[in-house]
Amino acid sequence: MSTLPRLLDQHLDRLRSLNFSPATLRQNRYALKRLIHWLEAVAGVTRADMLRKRHLRRWQQHLSKHVTTRGRPYRPRSINKHIEVARGFLQFLVAEGYIQAALAEAIVYVREPIVLPGSTLTHKQVRKLLDSIPTDTAEGYRNRTMMEMLYSTGIRVGELLGLDMEKVDFRNRTARVIGKGRKERVVPIGQTAMHFLETYVKAVRPFLLDHRAESAVFVESGVGRMPYYTLRRIVHACAVKADIEINVTPHTFRRSCTTEMLRGGAGMYHVKELLGHESLETLKHYAKLTITDLKRTHAKCHPRERDQQR
Repeated sequence: MSTLPRLLDQHLDRLRSLNFSPATLRQNRYALKRLIHWLEAVAGVTRADMLRKRHLRRWQQHLSKHVTTRGRPYRPRSINKHIEVARGFLQFLVAEGYIQAALAEAIVYVREPIVLPGSTLTHKQVRKLLDSIPTDTAEGYRNRTMMEMLYSTGIRVGELLGLDMEKVDFRNRTARVIGKGRKERVVPIGQTAMHFLETYVKAVRPFLLDHRAESAVFVESGVGRMPYYTLRRIVHACAVKADIEINVTPHTFRRSCTTEMLRGGAGMYHVKELLGHESLETLKHYAKLTITDLKRTHAKCHPRERDQQR
């Protein structure tokens, strides 16, 4: 029987065999289970041969009207992520002969507005946040170290939490991280972040592990490798305590690192390599964040602006 849940399991097995990351597999499983549940509950579709274009188009309309647990509508980018996952599943069904190719084209990507990256902190705000984190407890020192690492290296949250001890080169102040597409790259670690990391590894991490074996650098007592939701909660709590007005997430440090690197004169190619981006396209949006510096330089250097200062 070509039931959709059974075909989903086959699709995930195929992605696993192609060496897709655990995070990608979790995202696919979550999004496709929601799609399959909607198809069964609303359209009465339980098998691949029952699937029609109208079902998929209704589902896409449902996505555009869906709201999050906070009562906010899905952003275009979030809708497109769901569509990307759904199209991948449909293409698998086409390849296996369960549906016609036209069905995979029934849902189309929505237009995404070009917006500046949000939730970015200035260096002054980052220092205020970091300095407010108490380091007189094991958990506090670990938290400060994680945020120092995120800001110093610009690595993704998953790359930080997936970092293993053997991947850190303390002598050369570098770390080998696994990014999107299971691609490995080497990132430099700044002096301040390395100072915190060395102390954390030597004096704090063993205390949190309580002599248990664990390869992860950042751990939670009694759990092992720290999960994402725990880090997100920690970052949010620290930002609130530091009286940072904007919504701060772990990804905020990556955006802030990018902005400050570009503002400091770093070449976009080097920043792209640091962040593990495939192209420079994403960084073009970050470059727009430095308009304040551009205006200041323009006022200082343009001859007509200098005329006004006389």
